[in-house]
Amino acid sequence: MKARVFVTLKNGVLDPQGSAVRRSLGSLGFDGVEKVRQGKVIELELAETDAEKARIEVGKMCEKLLANTVIEDYTVEIL
Repeated sequence: MKARVFVTLKNGVLDPQGSAVRRSLGSLGFDGVEKVRQGKVIELELAETDAEKARIEVGKMCEKLLANTVIEDYTVEIL
């Protein structure tokens, strides 16, 4: 079973990398971009076959390692 984790900065946390991307897009002629928030995607291949158990286990992984829950939010997608 596969899982995909989306990690993004929480609202209100400054995103200097997103700001740099927005400025760069503007300098390349893409003037309509008002805001960019940068994040990461993590894909996991799991031995677990039960989707709910996999979701719970991946949530534990996020809490312990994959996301800094002080400044980041995450969502888990079971594929």
